[in-house]
Amino acid sequence: MNSIPAPTIEYGTLAPLLVVFGAAIIGVLVEAFAPRYLRKSIHVPLTLLSLFGAFALVLLQVLRGQVSTTASAMGAVAVDGPALFLWGIILVLSFVCVLLINDEGHFVASAAAVPGSADEEEAESQGGGGHTEVYPLVLFAVGGMLLFPASHDLLMMFVALEVMSLPLYLLCGLARRRRLLSQEASMKYFLLGAFSSAFFLYGTAMIYGYAGTVSLPGINDAMAKSTGLDPLLMIGLGLLGVGLLFKIGAAPFHAWKPDVYQGAPTPITALMASGTLVAAVGAVLRVFWVGLGNLDWNWRPIIWGVAALTMIVGSILAITQTEIKRMLAYSSIAHAGFLLVGVMATFGSAEQNVVSLKAILFYLAVYGIATVGAFAVVTLVRDPGGEAGHLSRWAGLGKRAPILAGVFAFFLLAFAGIPLTSGFMGKYAVFSAALNSGTQAGDSMGGWMAGLVVVGVVASAVAAFFYVRVIVLMFFSEPAADGPAIAVPSMGTVAVIAVSLLVTVGVGLYPESVLGVANDAASSLFIR
Repeated sequence: MNSIPAPTIEYGTLAPLLVVFGAAIIGVLVEAFAPRYLRKSIHVPLTLLSLFGAFALVLLQVLRGQVSTTASAMGAVAVDGPALFLWGIILVLSFVCVLLINDEGHFVASAAAVPGSADEEEAESQGGGGHTEVYPLVLFAVGGMLLFPASHDLLMMFVALEVMSLPLYLLCGLARRRRLLSQEASMKYFLLGAFSSAFFLYGTAMIYGYAGTVSLPGINDAMAKSTGLDPLLMIGLGLLGVGLLFKIGAAPFHAWKPDVYQGAPTPITALMASGTLVAAVGAVLRVFWVGLGNLDWNWRPIIWGVAALTMIVGSILAITQTEIKRMLAYSSIAHAGFLLVGVMATFGSAEQNVVSLKAILFYLAVYGIATVGAFAVVTLVRDPGGEAGHLSRWAGLGKRAPILAGVFAFFLLAFAGIPLTSGFMGKYAVFSAALNSGTQAGDSMGGWMAGLVVVGVVASAVAAFFYVRVIVLMFFSEPAADGPAIAVPSMGTVAVIAVSLLVTVGVGLYPESVLGVANDAASSLFIR
């Protein structure tokens, strides 16, 4: 009888993942056994130290030149250069989001209590600063974000998708104010997310039926040996695409984003708009680069259409929004389209592949940090019933709080891609990579890529309108007599805004350092 070989786990390579998941499990034990009044004082340092420690371990691997050249955990996890770069981004974004989460007043004391009931009032009087299980839930979500873009087979990617998504479904429903809106957002995200996960899993089954394996390199090898297009493969490609494009909020799978972003607690919105997007784009690249590379001429037209539609839908529908978080949600949809332009440019010569991947990694880094900074500002502008969401409440903010309005205006300019901001450099890198890729691919593909870049430039111009509209509203309108109050920020919120502003300005003026790191990471992607 053949014995089953013992699995080999590269613990050093996977150490950042293990630290985050280990801290999440410890956090669950704290919830189970620690007195309620002590839990937050344990959770906050545990969460921050685990994220910082995981980032230090990522940095240590890079500085020592220990970037793996083979898949880890029996071929299930690919900790290559792009994965480490994405891990670093996710950990930094998660760290600053936890600083926002730590600020009082965002989370309800009892999620099970009916809004406005006596049970909720009692929980508020006894519960202190709200749910402390937020911290282990965030760590589990972050662990899923780390595993998602590094997964080297489809089953591991599905597990990572669920580990990332399930805590976020819960976190979206824990807003302290506007409880019904928050619970509605949580339910919508759960139902639509469950559908997208089902599409992904069914697509995995179809591709396994075709290739006989769920390993991404194995799927690519099976396609290389095939002489025709198998129906199972094409159905699996479509279903996988739906699951992945839902997670990045690409049109026509974007409808969940505005409702969820508006209803979720703003620190959780910041985490989803930054960390989840980074992880999902990384997973898209992993699947389409490693697993479906030999099918690129079949999926490229689909991604072209999705990218164009996403940029148009995000930019045009954002103009009609009157709520600040919904406007930022449609902005996020448009940026997902810009990132898909980079995905289109991924295939070409080996040198062009590096350029395209470098542009995507750079874009993810600068967009993520600016997004967290923008949502941090949103948390400080408040009405008696919660945050001042309606745009009319932001009128004259530049006269009431000029520094805060100026910082927010700068983040909006970065989203618009105005020169001397990091956003401009991100869009320039992605669009130039797309044009170069089209040029190398030939006249036909060059025309298609040029057309997609034109759509992106036009969408950017449209997007600039609604960003500038908010700036005009803040600085050239009279403030209402009962205008919103500006909350006194905690030290954590101040740190988040300051770091986001410095990075947005610094990378806009001196992008070479981040581009260099992204280039080194992109150069070490491996297929096997």
